[in-house]
Amino acid sequence: LLGRAQAAGEIVLICGHYKGIDQRALDLLNPREVSIGDYVLTGGELPALVVIDALVRRIPGVLGNSDSAEQDSFTAALDGRLECPWYTRPPEYRGLEVPEVLLSGHHANIEAWREERSRERTRDRRPDLLADED
Repeated sequence: LLGRAQAAGEIVLICGHYKGIDQRALDLLNPREVSIGDYVLTGGELPALVVIDALVRRIPGVLGNSDSAEQDSFTAALDGRLECPWYTRPPEYRGLEVPEVLLSGHHANIEAWREERSRERTRDRRPDLLADED
């Protein structure tokens, strides 16, 4: 969806309210309907903001590091998997420590750790994304 919307150069979001959008409008406009999950909201404004935020992240200059979006969950760089867990400073917080491998400076070991944690997280949270594996 995001790739197609970005390639089109423009997108129109129609936000339903309560029960949705008048069927006649749908019949006339023939829009591509999008779901952001299996739950019901009061209106379509919040889902529209989700779509807008996901699109805006792809605009050059929006993110401090443009490579960040290429490494997000669901991207080709991760083979469609979820991201690994991320840690910041300090190395210990309230008894919880950053995994030692991440502090080691050994880039190959760090990359292997991230790859394994990405697979583990995806297997736990979204096994459907690993359907082509195993």
